Amino acid sequence: MHRLAVITFACISLLVCKISLAQNVKHDDSHIRYTGRIQQTDSTAVFYWTASSAKIKFKGTGISVVLKDQLGINRFTVIVDGKVQPTLNVDSTKRTYTLASGLSSGTHEVELFKQTEWAMGSTSIYGFSIDKGTTLLAAPPAKKRKIEVYGDSITCGYAVEDSTGKDRGTAPFENGYISYAAITARHFNADYVSISKSGIGILISWFPLIMPEMYDRLNPTDSNSHWNFSDYKPQVVIVNLFQNDSWLTKRPDHEQFKARFGTTAPSESQIVAAYKNFISSVRAKYPSATIVCILGNMDATGANSQWPGYVTQAVQLMNDKKVLTHFISYKKTPGHPSIREQQAAADDLIKFMEKEVKW
Repeated sequence: MHRLAVITFACISLLVCKISLAQNVKHDDSHIRYTGRIQQTDSTAVFYWTASSAKIKFKGTGISVVLKDQLGINRFTVIVDGKVQPTLNVDSTKRTYTLASGLSSGTHEVELFKQTEWAMGSTSIYGFSIDKGTTLLAAPPAKKRKIEVYGDSITCGYAVEDSTGKDRGTAPFENGYISYAAITARHFNADYVSISKSGIGILISWFPLIMPEMYDRLNPTDSNSHWNFSDYKPQVVIVNLFQNDSWLTKRPDHEQFKARFGTTAPSESQIVAAYKNFISSVRAKYPSATIVCILGNMDATGANSQWPGYVTQAVQLMNDKKVLTHFISYKKTPGHPSIREQQAAADDLIKFMEKEVKW
């Protein structure tokens, strides 16, 4: 009896010691730097959008994060000291996930980057967990350059990791970290915010919501949730929209065509006006930003497409020297851009921006 009691006591003591080694860092701790439209609640930081990011810097050997995913299908890129680690898959139970362990005892920086779009559900961050003896350092500073992108599935990285040719956009195959937009932001060492949704357009989408109705939201699923545009002021805004409009304005049988247009497709002047009005809305939020209106690299920029012309007309009507146009050539393959095609689009956009954008 006495021996059993001693063993039991020893086990309990070890458990207590193990627990006491961990320190919790709350979701709203000032040592964490968030990038993106992140909703802070009393207990969590909620990630909705592609490219939502949390960074933390510390002196120690490892760090974990406590997460709960809405649907259990979101994926995150983990970057440790600038190196991409294996993708983190999360589930719908509240769990602790190791982000880094066994590091040297020096200074380290870890980033958690949401690969998947808000259609995959939200992810709640409760905070981080560090070993006792770890020193939290000042939050990584915001970068001097800031980019914001309004886009569709191309920007979301839809199906980019589907090598089968089936063009599947479900969570295992979507990766916004390797989309042209994220690659471009990293090239310019810029913070990156993505306001993007697969299937969305300016006049019409594959679902009821269009970008002019969504672009100013914090929580994209809540029409009463409004983003404070003063919280993030990009020097460059990129708009890559109209791909879905180019398809759906030719589909009078589609329910969204009927809901938006009735029986008559929008005229050229209506299309141009809709684009101009959206860019004007963005300009009103960011009076000094350079706005780069791009299109590509799917078939909206193919041979004989009228859609680049619509963008050009809209921008000309604005008579704003800081609203630019650039069109990325059609990739001439089926489906959404592959990893190689996303990189090619990034290379094209980077070349244009290096020449035309003054930071």
